[in-house]
Amino acid sequence: MAEGLTLEEVAIRLDGRRLVSVDRHVPPGEVLSIMGPSGVGKSTLLAFLTGTLAPAFEATGRVLLDGRDLTPLPPDRRQLGILFQDDLLFPHLSVAGNLGFGLRGGTRAERRATIARALGEVGLAGLGPRDPATLSGGQRARVALMRTLLARPRALLLDEAFSRLDAQRRARTREMVFGTARARALPVVMVTHDHADAEAAGGPIVRLTPDN
Repeated sequence: MAEGLTLEEVAIRLDGRRLVSVDRHVPPGEVLSIMGPSGVGKSTLLAFLTGTLAPAFEATGRVLLDGRDLTPLPPDRRQLGILFQDDLLFPHLSVAGNLGFGLRGGTRAERRATIARALGEVGLAGLGPRDPATLSGGQRARVALMRTLLARPRALLLDEAFSRLDAQRRARTREMVFGTARARALPVVMVTHDHADAEAAGGPIVRLTPDN
């Protein structure tokens, strides 16, 4: 059984036109970068991986996670975490409330301790009571990452996750995300327009083209 995330002969078509063709294995801790101009199917590929592809698209191939075929499973059973360019934090919840949203099991005290450890891990200790709107862009990105990780995904997907950050915060956030993925042995698929993102990831690159 191959550990990691495998995109096995994945092909996606729209109105008979092939948009995406990918056949790759992403080992634990590696980042596969998906690059290409707008409209070539980068986010469409992520939608196929997560099981949220619109019915208008025709897709073939399989998605395997540690040898398990995810393709027939609903999105909530795929154990894939995803980060978008917008952090999508819940404005009506505190920072701690956002982190606790996906936690299941344990006592209230245990969940609070887990949240406190998570905040400390990303350099935000003591900020649990804060309103997310009062955080900087980089801080919000860290909260979004930790909220995703607390759901215990077995692979991580990044959809232009760093694009709204300035250059300095972008570099720091990339380092944190990629370092966390390596430490937790999570395979990562990253969609990006930025060559610096792909260079920082250090993994293979798949370039999609209009006639891919």
